[in-house]
Amino acid sequence: MLTQQQIDFFNENSYLRLEAVFDQEEIAELGDELDQVIHTFVTPGPGWPGPWRTHYLTPDQDTKAQLAAIHELQHYSAAWARAILNRRLVKSVADLIGPDVELHHVTLHAKAPSFGTPFPMHQDMPFFPHENGAFLDAIVHIDDADEEGGCLKFLKGSHRLGPLPHILEGAPHLPVDVYRIQDAVDCPAKAGDVVLFSLHTVHGSALNHKPRWRRVVRFGYRNPHNRQTGGQAMGRPGIMVNGVRPQVEGVAVDVYGNWTPKG
Repeated sequence: MLTQQQIDFFNENSYLRLEAVFDQEEIAELGDELDQVIHTFVTPGPGWPGPWRTHYLTPDQDTKAQLAAIHELQHYSAAWARAILNRRLVKSVADLIGPDVELHHVTLHAKAPSFGTPFPMHQDMPFFPHENGAFLDAIVHIDDADEEGGCLKFLKGSHRLGPLPHILEGAPHLPVDVYRIQDAVDCPAKAGDVVLFSLHTVHGSALNHKPRWRRVVRFGYRNPHNRQTGGQAMGRPGIMVNGVRPQVEGVAVDVYGNWTPKG
């Protein structure tokens, strides 16, 4: 699905934007069902805690900043269950980490209007560490996102740094004076676009100043040979979205989890 030029861009810059992966009809359905899930199951909060907030937000902004978040949308919405299997998306992911691709997780991050919480510069590695970088985040944009709306920002080429030590006070983040958000490049995107980046890509985003929500959903995809070593969803198998699950030495596929019948 990807051209050699796109693959080269990803390898050089640590990220790649795929245009119009979802058409406007699909985005309308995804947005409608997402809003229903948010209204029914989500209470917005201040977002990630930590000392980084004093560098990104004024005291007034810090008080007002809000974020809506929820995990595993495929358990709440049929439209989102279909979205994780989007053929163009999973084939593009396979071109970078495949050929076999497993879903690891799904997470909503919706920045509230005018005071939508920013994210500090970080890698996603501390949240769900794996043995290597064969893990991609795919950020599905339900709304247009630009600098004013708090779009994604990347440190170009940073995935080649490998795992970096993070400050663990609050949510994991990198030192704000070393990995500065002002040194990152903007990655504006339109509704329907998907932005891919590595588990090791350094990224963040600024406050959403626009008078509307900025909704994105992260699909985490991995090569099933890439063993998880800790963190979120450790030991939980995900569905295969491309190819057939390989047998990996030392990895048990326990689809029933720890459920046991009574009696």
